[in-house]
Amino acid sequence: MGTAPKIAIDARMVSRSGIGTCIQHWLRDVGYSVALGDPKDLEAYNDVPKHIPFISGIYGYKEQLKFPYCKLRKERPDVLHVPHCNVPLLYRGKMIVTVHDLTHLVYPEFLPMKVVHLYFKFIFWFICKRANRILTDSESTKRDLLRFYKADESKITVVPLGVGSEFVRKPKSEVDYLYEKFNIPRDKKIILYVGNLLPHKNLNGLLEGFARMQGRENCRLVLVGKAFDGRTRETREKDLGIEGLTIHAGMVSQEDLVNFYNQADLFVLPSLYEGFGLPVLEAFACGTPVACSNVSSLPEVGGDVAKYFDPKDAASIAHALEGSIDDKGKFDDKISAWVNRFTWQNSARQIREIAAEVAAK
Repeated sequence: MGTAPKIAIDARMVSRSGIGTCIQHWLRDVGYSVALGDPKDLEAYNDVPKHIPFISGIYGYKEQLKFPYCKLRKERPDVLHVPHCNVPLLYRGKMIVTVHDLTHLVYPEFLPMKVVHLYFKFIFWFICKRANRILTDSESTKRDLLRFYKADESKITVVPLGVGSEFVRKPKSEVDYLYEKFNIPRDKKIILYVGNLLPHKNLNGLLEGFARMQGRENCRLVLVGKAFDGRTRETREKDLGIEGLTIHAGMVSQEDLVNFYNQADLFVLPSLYEGFGLPVLEAFACGTPVACSNVSSLPEVGGDVAKYFDPKDAASIAHALEGSIDDKGKFDDKISAWVNRFTWQNSARQIREIAAEVAAK
C-alpha cells in the first residue's frame, strides 16, 4: 500500500449550516493535511496539521483574488478538495469538487437576479471541465449535472452523507422540557419542520397541506429555524386559519434540535428540490417517522421507509400527514436498519479513496 495522499480542503464554510455540517465531519474523518479558512473557525480541528488563513466572502470575484495560491503551493498538496461549487479558477493542481445540488439551475426563477443564474451556470460548467473528479451527494444531483452539461459521467461519483452521532433516540423524560420551553400543548400530536423560507423549501405548500389535514386540531405544526424567530410575512398561517395550530420555535441549539426530533410524532420535509435531504436521516436516527416530497434526491434518502407526497399538491401533502401521524413506534427496526446505512465514516472513506485515485494519476 502506497503513502496516503496529502489532501487540502477549502474549509471556509465550516461554521455554516448545511455544507458546514459536511465539512465538520470530513475534517475529523478524512485525514486532511491542510485546511484553508478562518483560523478562529479551525481552532477545533487540531488533527489537521496545517491551517492556511483564508478569510473571504463566499461566491464572487473577491474570493478568487484572495485565494492563497502561493501559500497552498508551498504545501504541495496532492489533491485539493473543494466541498462546494465556488472553486478557485486559477488553481492548477489536482482537484476534487463536491457538488451538493443544482438548485440555482433547476429553479432559476427563485434567484434574485439573472446575473446570479449566469454565475452559477458558468461555475458548474467550469467544474465539469476542470475538476479531476466530481462528488455528488446523490444520484439525483449526478443526473442533474449530466442533464445540464455534457459532463464525463466517469468523473462523477456519488458519495452519500451521514448522520451525526448526536442524533440518537432519547427517553421521553429527557425531552419533556420542550413542552414548557416552547409552549407546546402536551395533549397534541407534533408535526416538525426544520428549515428556512427559501422558495424551494416550499413552506407555503406545507402550510396549505396542513390546513387541509383532517384532524389538524389535534396536532401542532412546530417550525424550527432562524426564519421563525419572529412571525414572518412570508408565511400564511393566519390566511389559512391555522395560526393557532403552528408554533414558531425559531433558532434552537443542537441539543434542542435533537430533542425536537425525538419529541415529534412526525417530521415533514416538503421541499421542491434537495441535493440530499439530511434532516430526513436525522429524524430517522431519532426514531421519528418522515413524510417528505417525492422529488429529486428525497426518495434515495427516505428509501421505502418514508411516506411520500407531491409537494405541489396540497391534498397529497394532507393525505400523507394523515397517514403518517400515528406511525411513531410502528417501524422502529426498519427505520434503524435504513439509517445505519448512512455514516460519515463511509463518506470520509470514499473521499480518501477518490483522492488517492486522483493523486496516483
